[in-house]
Amino acid sequence: MKSVSPLNRRLTKIAIAVGVVASAVSFAGTAQAETVKIAIAGPMTGAVAQYGDMVKAGALTAIEQINAAGGAGGNKFEAVLMDDACEPKQAVAVANKIVSQGIKFVIGHVCSGSTIPASDIYENEGVVMITPSATAPQLTEAKPHKYIFRTIGRDDQQGPAAAKYVVEKLKPKKAAVLHDKQSYGQGVATSVKAGLEAAKIPVVVFEGVNAGDSDYSAVITKLKSQGVDFVYFGGYHPEMGLIMRQAREQGVKAVFMGPEGVGNKDITAIAGPASEGMLVTLPADFAADPANAALVKAFAAQKRDPNGPFQMPAYSGVKVIADAITATKSTDPTKVAAYIHANSFKTPIGTVEYDKKGDLKSFKFVVFTWHKDATKTEAK
Repeated sequence: MKSVSPLNRRLTKIAIAVGVVASAVSFAGTAQAETVKIAIAGPMTGAVAQYGDMVKAGALTAIEQINAAGGAGGNKFEAVLMDDACEPKQAVAVANKIVSQGIKFVIGHVCSGSTIPASDIYENEGVVMITPSATAPQLTEAKPHKYIFRTIGRDDQQGPAAAKYVVEKLKPKKAAVLHDKQSYGQGVATSVKAGLEAAKIPVVVFEGVNAGDSDYSAVITKLKSQGVDFVYFGGYHPEMGLIMRQAREQGVKAVFMGPEGVGNKDITAIAGPASEGMLVTLPADFAADPANAALVKAFAAQKRDPNGPFQMPAYSGVKVIADAITATKSTDPTKVAAYIHANSFKTPIGTVEYDKKGDLKSFKFVVFTWHKDATKTEAK
């Protein structure tokens, strides 16, 4: 056995020490990365579950792509699906469940009536929420928020876009504005009514109907007696589909129009041929943007439909959170929310930038013509 010189012994000790430090640094770097849960909250069941499916498709695709690219600052995302059935009380229960599970980031909720009460809980508990679909202004107008954001425009952006098209292109003589008495539907309907009246178009019927009813003959009789040639409905596709079908059966020939809540393929299943020519305001067709071609393929690879109003906004919401986590090198929702407020983000819906309320500084709604085969074309 060879003897070891004092110099060699010292060098050996130094090498061992360096190795220990390197291992410790390596371990510390690994320990910093974590699995970050993101709740996807919305109607997974119920009459408007199709919209929950859209949000889920967008958010899941984003999570998968971000994880495959190494995560957000090395942190991997894990999706947690939460069903609120678009019911306010259930949304509150879901929000409390999210808080109790220690989840700090939410994509959703979907319906404005559910998002508003849930958002109060998230704000109080310091949970970052980005809704890709709730358009009611009350969400961000009622009180100041630090943690609540959208990746879609507001009804007071959508309503004027609809009214402008009607005033400039349709020029109706008598209009009717209907709504479903809910936060979203009534809000956007009121905005459209104001736009029409400002242009001196008489709104001879302004009335709420009950969501879930199967017979709308009473309000249709009013439309006939008033001789309206344009009908706007604020609400969702189940009611809009029935109203259009029953109106056509009773001889009403007016042009019908609705917000993004009626822009669902199932409206054709309900209304049939009566859906031909319906006008609808929707976000731009982000799936048709050449810049999103690779992303559309990623949806297709998972057998998900990228076409719809909420898929790309949901994807963008996840990306905003991921980019903020990466930039701040933190999963602390307070730091993430502050960064979101102060910066802009490149997303599939374009450059996203927020005002102090958590609303997008700009968002464009486009008017489309719906067809009886459940396709749509941009209205001219």
